[in-house]
Amino acid sequence: MMNAPYSPETFSKDRVDAAAAILGIELSQQEQWDFVQSATSLDLQAAPGSGKTSLIGLKLALLAQGWTSTTRGVCVLSHTNTAKDEITARLMASPTGAKLLRYPHFIGTIQSFTNTFFALPALRSRGVAVQVIDDAVYAEAAVRLFTRSPHFGTLRSALSRRFGNGENVVAGAHFVWEGGELAVKTSEKLPFGLDTASGKEFVDLKQRLAWQGVFRYADMFAIAERNLAQNVGLASAAAHRFPFVLLDEMQDTDDAQQQLLDQVFAGTESVVQRVGDVNQGIFTVKTGKSVARPSAFPRSDALELRVSRRFGPDIAELVSGLTVHRAQVIEGVGPPGRIAVFLYDDDCITEVVRAFELMASEIVPRALLLNSPPRVLGSRKDPGTSKKYPKSISCYVPEYAAVKTIRGEGSLVRVARSVRAQWFSGEANFAVEQLWKTIRGGVRSATPLPSLRLLARDHVLPGGHVRTLLLDILTDPLDDESRWEAITNQLFLLLVELTDDQDIGVDKGVFAYVPPVIGSLQQAAPLAVPDGAVVPAVVETIQGAKGETHPATLIVECLDRSGNRHDVYEVLSTILDGGSFPATDKTRQRIAELIFVGASRPTHLLAFAIHRTRAEPYIAAASVRGWIVRDLTLIPR
Repeated sequence: MMNAPYSPETFSKDRVDAAAAILGIELSQQEQWDFVQSATSLDLQAAPGSGKTSLIGLKLALLAQGWTSTTRGVCVLSHTNTAKDEITARLMASPTGAKLLRYPHFIGTIQSFTNTFFALPALRSRGVAVQVIDDAVYAEAAVRLFTRSPHFGTLRSALSRRFGNGENVVAGAHFVWEGGELAVKTSEKLPFGLDTASGKEFVDLKQRLAWQGVFRYADMFAIAERNLAQNVGLASAAAHRFPFVLLDEMQDTDDAQQQLLDQVFAGTESVVQRVGDVNQGIFTVKTGKSVARPSAFPRSDALELRVSRRFGPDIAELVSGLTVHRAQVIEGVGPPGRIAVFLYDDDCITEVVRAFELMASEIVPRALLLNSPPRVLGSRKDPGTSKKYPKSISCYVPEYAAVKTIRGEGSLVRVARSVRAQWFSGEANFAVEQLWKTIRGGVRSATPLPSLRLLARDHVLPGGHVRTLLLDILTDPLDDESRWEAITNQLFLLLVELTDDQDIGVDKGVFAYVPPVIGSLQQAAPLAVPDGAVVPAVVETIQGAKGETHPATLIVECLDRSGNRHDVYEVLSTILDGGSFPATDKTRQRIAELIFVGASRPTHLLAFAIHRTRAEPYIAAASVRGWIVRDLTLIPR
């Protein structure tokens, strides 16, 4: 990079060694050095447990130490708030890393980057006051307007003839920048043209919500694209502002996100370094209409981190066979680990989890289990309508069907932890604004909550009390559930007073307590389990466990999303037969990709549950590989 905005010694061996020592990072592979010391654009394909997050933290700490510009900054983007929060936490733990949490630098999700620099300025320039950007909130508002307003009678009639009530159609309406205009699309094929009376009402409904400041996430990308197209020089100005860009979890970047990033940074002098694992891209929407871009991750010349310190060679060999998008032979140098298979039938399926807990207690050191309980993972949470069995996690754990897992991506407590860095670095208004936006998005009231700017400042008024409570939230450790419940109860009382609405409704997910991130796993303090008692397992979906590390993991057999194939059977039968997952069979590739994510979580024990009838032809092959085979159908009941 010409005229680099950091000192020439930033990535020198001495500085890297010193920073790695402070952060406790071992750099034993040349590929690690190649990534850390690189000052040019590159892709890094990183296997599970290869320490990519630690390397990102190290590289950012070095950049923070050597950065010299006061007007140009480092831009760090991730797919989720969880990944962003982990990067922020690592920077705050570094003596110099906190510098990157302030202007001129930016750390956030691709969505927040798009909103901040392109979409929101465009909306403000048109006089639109954004109230909320959230798919669920938008869907509720759209359906309410569609069903109650007298202006959409023709649209209701047209959609009801084709779709029943048509609510899903209007709930999914989104903007796209197409043909030089901001068009309105939906996932369903409309039974009318947009130039008809029904079509005009369909567009009008979307436009009304836009003027009210209610948007879907995808809308922001379309609005940003329009802004970039209509303002020549905006993209180059953004690229100039951020000469060094680092993208984490790149495999989960969808087409709209990639297109915007290409518009801003492709072909510029900005150094763009992308990190991820293409074999874990389970959140990317893949359709037959998607076209592979030249910038698709990872490029053919990508650096590779193949060594995993999470697990040993046996688990590494199994998961290597599931790398369906980019074949990668993963070298496991972690704990030796064991692989087990539990065989069940319809009568003993509910005994699988208990058998797994007992096995975990035999194989895994107890201290590890108390700190991070064994996990039971399944690909399907909801049973669906298929007649095949088992269908979902609830077939193994019947009570799971009644449990709604709160991941906390859009929760107030997560947002508070996320913006605390900005609060401490002097960006108080930004931090308070984000809290208030989250609260407004989680409240349903006949009297809408005012914007922060209109919230009273007088401490004797409800608005002043709310402002004080927002500051309390930003300065509270937020590590105690009972304390959080007291804070939210106080907040609800103030909101009732503020709106004079006794029937105010709240989204429980927004205000629920979520434990703080410890490493890469959201977990509470070590479990209090009586001596000699088996540590109970935690049940969740494979999708929810992405990014976590467990000492023991059980993957239970579920139907794939088509409702036709059992996922564990499809994977184990292929592996034990010595087969593969060809690109021509997209269904089996999707199954393998999801099982890869689950199977690469554990350090000491990886187990699978499969129906004995389907497993019968493969039992001998599993035993030959040294896997533990536990037949629960033989245990007297």
